[in-house]
Amino acid sequence: MSASLPPFPKPEETAGPPELLQLGTGTEEDEPCLRADAARNRARLLEAAARLVAEHGAAGVTMEAVAAAASVGKGTVFRRFGDRTGLLMALLDHSEKKFQAALLGGPPPLGPGAPPVERLRAFGCAMLRRSIDELELQLAAEPSAERRYTAAPRRFLRGHVALLLRQAVPDGDSELLSHTLLAYLDAALVHHLTEQCGVPPARLQAGWLDLVARVTRTETQAGPATPVPTG
Repeated sequence: MSASLPPFPKPEETAGPPELLQLGTGTEEDEPCLRADAARNRARLLEAAARLVAEHGAAGVTMEAVAAAASVGKGTVFRRFGDRTGLLMALLDHSEKKFQAALLGGPPPLGPGAPPVERLRAFGCAMLRRSIDELELQLAAEPSAERRYTAAPRRFLRGHVALLLRQAVPDGDSELLSHTLLAYLDAALVHHLTEQCGVPPARLQAGWLDLVARVTRTETQAGPATPVPTG
């Protein structure tokens, strides 16, 4: 689809119940006394980079392009992120934190307050939209086979799905079923289906709703799911 991306570091494993992961990139954002203006500038640069990914793919994310999109000097981008690899790492980290925050405290049905089956439907639809919008970044962050299921973001998402399954299907094996559901949302599979097989996103979404209905033994939701904001 575009030029290959620089290698992405493997995230650390986490333990315990699902919580908002701190996937810090080692940049100034992780310092406790980061100035408010620096935080705002960094967020503005990341939002500009996210727009470039959505419009042109990850290949369109260069230090120069982000500087132009954010109306700042190129040196500002280099000072914030070091190089393009640091920028891409920070961009995916930013996206991951926003998505996790939406799951933990955002409005329903993606966030708390809706029945578990509705939250499962919304979760998958939001994940599919996110994967399609950030496909190259998601593929670049794909961990090696031996860590694919223990990487921190994956553990968080699987724990979230398992919790909803325990609520929706108390007599089901929520641990194994959560792996099954997440496999449908795998970035590599989404890439294969959309880019190599030409499957439209609407069909993927309909398939997710059908899968949730079969796993939870509920009726398939008629029509497309209501769009759910993730950030």
